[in-house]
Amino acid sequence: MAEVIRMPRLSDTMTEGKIVSWNKKVGDKIKPGDVLADVETDKATMELESYNEGVLLHIGVEAGNAVVVDGILAIVGKEGEDFQSLLADAPAKVASTEIPKNEPTSSIPSANNSQIVTDNSTSNDERLKASPLAKKIAADKGIDISKLSGTGDGGRIIKKDIDNYTPSSSDTGKSSIPFVNTANLGEEGHTDIPLTQMRKTIARRLSESMYNAPHFYLTMEMNMDNAMAARNAINEVSPVKVSFNDMIIKACAAALRQHPDVNSSWMNDFIRVNHHIHIGSAVAMPDGLIVPVIKFADQKSLSQIAAETKSMYAKAKDKKIQPAEFSGNTFTISNLGMMDIESFTAIINPPDSAILAVGRIKEVVVKKEQGFDVTNVMTVTLSCDHRSVDGAVGAAFLQTLKKYIENPVTMLV
Repeated sequence: MAEVIRMPRLSDTMTEGKIVSWNKKVGDKIKPGDVLADVETDKATMELESYNEGVLLHIGVEAGNAVVVDGILAIVGKEGEDFQSLLADAPAKVASTEIPKNEPTSSIPSANNSQIVTDNSTSNDERLKASPLAKKIAADKGIDISKLSGTGDGGRIIKKDIDNYTPSSSDTGKSSIPFVNTANLGEEGHTDIPLTQMRKTIARRLSESMYNAPHFYLTMEMNMDNAMAARNAINEVSPVKVSFNDMIIKACAAALRQHPDVNSSWMNDFIRVNHHIHIGSAVAMPDGLIVPVIKFADQKSLSQIAAETKSMYAKAKDKKIQPAEFSGNTFTISNLGMMDIESFTAIINPPDSAILAVGRIKEVVVKKEQGFDVTNVMTVTLSCDHRSVDGAVGAAFLQTLKKYIENPVTMLV
């Protein structure tokens, strides 16, 4: 009997998925484990594998279009089998992602700075036998895919080939940033950039958070002299390099254990105080932000946190991170200190009740005894949802966090 393949929910925030390309066509034989299509979600581009066996009878969504979760992607069954009744019972629920026809679309830079050519000619890259996912990862890494040999069926280049590629000496020094022509002097122009699934979800969720959750902000300055000395000592014995952000994750986890009201979620009819501490740490990507989650952070050592964050950040940037690794947060940290930002405010990441914005460490001159000296300080700002966290509660959390940051040995006991 023919079976319907529907768009799965590949992340907790996903509402629709975009078909990047189909790897099978109508009439092809399908077996479990075959990659049917490459799907762009709000977090990453993933390969959609088949759990069915038979013949691909119908494709419900053309490449380039999006379909809502649970919408029909395809139908698999016996060759020649009638499947029209399945389509009548459940429409495909396609969500259009086309650019308005009246706008120029001849050369549109995508969110990862590569170019999308929308004329009818076939580019050299399209003639290569490579999965769209492999092409996308190669573009993100600045790899010339024409120099690779594929290990997939019929010499097809797959993700593994990109991961295992080592550039030759002739490749070094070449810029991976594509050249984009600017408009001629005196001419007006613009470029329409199609929204990725990630960017759509970021826009929707943060708009909901900003306008539904009444934000208030608490800012505090912390002395980092002891933290800098402690980090140097820790990294002399740690099996993996510990960053300041790893120390902040550990300190927040310890402070949340003492202030559980901050480790909460507004649930409309009640406030949920979480007993577990899962800390999200935002990572910037070309398409937007993704938030890998360090689960049970209060129960892990600094070296464990450092190893886990390093691994998940790499997965996120290579678009290999799995849904379980970027969901379930109870508190979030957004750190722009490495980008020389002194202080900022962040929008709460639902379903959390608070997010900590971390600025850079800077030297300041202070008066000490009979003279002056230089010390290192860091500014943090806590954004709180006033429905579930009161001002005094947020302030008490920051005071405890300050004690841990300024005397790191206390959070290691």
